Amino acid sequence: AILTTIGFPVLANFANDYGDGLKGTDNEERVGPQRAIQSGAITPKQMKNAMIVTGVITFIIALILIYRSFGKDDFINLTLFFLLGIASIVAAIRYTVGKNAYGYSGLGDVFVFLFFGLLSVVGSYYLYSKSLDNLSVFLPAIAIGLLCAAVLNLNNMRDQIPDKKAGKNTLVVKLGSQKAKLYHYTLLIIPMICMIVFTQQNYNQPWQWLFLIVLLPLVSNLINVGKNIIHKELDPELKKVALSTFFLSILFVIGLNL
Repeated sequence: AILTTIGFPVLANFANDYGDGLKGTDNEERVGPQRAIQSGAITPKQMKNAMIVTGVITFIIALILIYRSFGKDDFINLTLFFLLGIASIVAAIRYTVGKNAYGYSGLGDVFVFLFFGLLSVVGSYYLYSKSLDNLSVFLPAIAIGLLCAAVLNLNNMRDQIPDKKAGKNTLVVKLGSQKAKLYHYTLLIIPMICMIVFTQQNYNQPWQWLFLIVLLPLVSNLINVGKNIIHKELDPELKKVALSTFFLSILFVIGLNL
C-alpha cells in the first residue's frame, strides 16, 4: 500500500516535468528549482521512458495489493480497484501532458484532492477493512487531500507570473494573488478541524493528539503566506507544508497505535 501510494505521486511529478518541459512552461522565467528537462540533465525521451517504467511498476504493485486484499473471487471489488488504478495513472499523466491537460485549466487541485486524499486514504482503509462502516475515515482523507492541494497551491502561487505568461491557467492564475491566499488559508484550516473532530469522535488516549505538533509549522506558513509579496520566497513554504503533511500522517498513526 505504501509503495503504491508513493508510486503515483512520483509518476505525477515525472509527467509534470515532461509536460511542462514540452510546452515550454519551464523556461528561464520559472521561479522554483530547475527541473530535469528544463536543466538539460534529462532529455524528453528519457523522461518519457521513466514515466513508462514508473507507471508499469506502480501498476503491477497496485495489482498485487488488490489481489492480496480481495483474492480472486471478489470480482466486483477487483474490477472496481483495477479501474481506480487505471484512473490514477491517467490522472497522474494528464495533469500537464497532452493538449487538454487539466493542470492548464485550473483543475489540478480537484484531482489532487480526489486521488491523493480521498482515494489514497479511504481506498487504503477499504482494502484492509472491506467496508466503509466508519464514515469518520473521510475526515483524515479530506485533511490529507486538502493539505496536498495546499502544496500544489503554493507551487502555483510561486509560479503565478511565468504560468500566466505560458498560458497555464492554474487556479491561482484565475483567482489572483489575494484570493489565492484566502484559498490557501482554507486549505490549511479545514484539515486541522477535520483531524480534531475525528480524534474527538474516536478518542481513546491522550497520544492521539500528537498530530497537533504540526500546528506550529502550519501556523507559521499561514503567517508567512499572508505577508508574502515576493513569489520566490514561497519556495521554502512549499517544502514546509509538504513535510508537515508527512509528519501529520506519521504522528496520527503513532497516536492511534501507542
